[in-house]
Amino acid sequence: MRLGIIGLPNSGKTTIFNALTGSNIDTVASGGGRFEVHTAVVNVPDKRVDQLSALYDPKKTTYTQVTYADIAGLDKGVAEGGLKGQFRNELAQVDGFLHVVRVFPDDNVPHPYIDIDPARDVDILDSEFLLTDLVAVETRIERLQSEIRVKGRNVSQNVSSEYELMQQIKEFLESEKPLRDFDLPPDQEKMIRGYGFLTLKPVLIVLNMGDEAVDTTSLLNYEHQDVRVVGLQGKIEAEIAQLDPEDAAMFMEEYGISERGADKVIRLSYELLAIQSFFTVGEDEVRAWSVPIGATAPEAAGAIHSDLQKGFIRAEVMTFDDLIAAGSEAALKSTGKLRLEGRDYVVKDGDIVHIRFNL
Repeated sequence: MRLGIIGLPNSGKTTIFNALTGSNIDTVASGGGRFEVHTAVVNVPDKRVDQLSALYDPKKTTYTQVTYADIAGLDKGVAEGGLKGQFRNELAQVDGFLHVVRVFPDDNVPHPYIDIDPARDVDILDSEFLLTDLVAVETRIERLQSEIRVKGRNVSQNVSSEYELMQQIKEFLESEKPLRDFDLPPDQEKMIRGYGFLTLKPVLIVLNMGDEAVDTTSLLNYEHQDVRVVGLQGKIEAEIAQLDPEDAAMFMEEYGISERGADKVIRLSYELLAIQSFFTVGEDEVRAWSVPIGATAPEAAGAIHSDLQKGFIRAEVMTFDDLIAAGSEAALKSTGKLRLEGRDYVVKDGDIVHIRFNL
């Protein structure tokens, strides 16, 4: 999972990046329009992995990971003529956005638009992304029209279908609505995902608070699909990320923080992107894997290795809860709760899977 951290200048994006990744990057803001990216890969905390590792005592324990990309350079007007080059590619390749929105006052760090207004700030980047997608759609429509003119009646049905869909998308974007709100059947949604439309990507809006926690529900009314809103005390969370676990726990208790911001963001990101975890276990390695909710057993096998999906025969499946309750894999087998599942089996969160395959 790759998440892009976006926001206006002086919104505290890099502070949030440091809080999520434990990095210590200089938080001095660069001017809008200056393209810059910082990336970091972090383990996804999962107590189930810890318990399985304690049970199997493997040579290696591997958590799933998330990549955060702190993308600087976004501001009003950046999408005029359409975002291009590395900037556009970086935004297009992420699975979703963490949109950092400033709600903290600080006279030493002036807001680029003077006052604190979360709704306005969200709308600024939403408008830039809408324009970027609209330019991309219009470009695609022109190419499809050219192909239709050249081939005439011999044009394929796929081209005709895509042309009709792109016209619908263009009309929807011109109504100033993000593609997240455009209800598409699965086949059409799959067709357009390759274009990397920015307004199609899920968004977690992070309201960056100051030292004082505030009720974020009163700060922003944002009713769109595939969106969550969360409040974080970015500066405090960044300080916590630099502490060892014991000191961090004391710090959190002092400030009344019940859950680390990094853990909260990952949990909400998994919900937003409809991702779940399954596990493989053994003496060599205990490992967590991430797949979309609804993935079948062969698709889960493919997450491990493409050969497992090609040669898939059966999946041996047990649940995490059943294994922990039994105390060992041998004890679980004696209860008859180790199942053999076929190609149609839909993997559940917390499943422990062993793939039988043959090539």
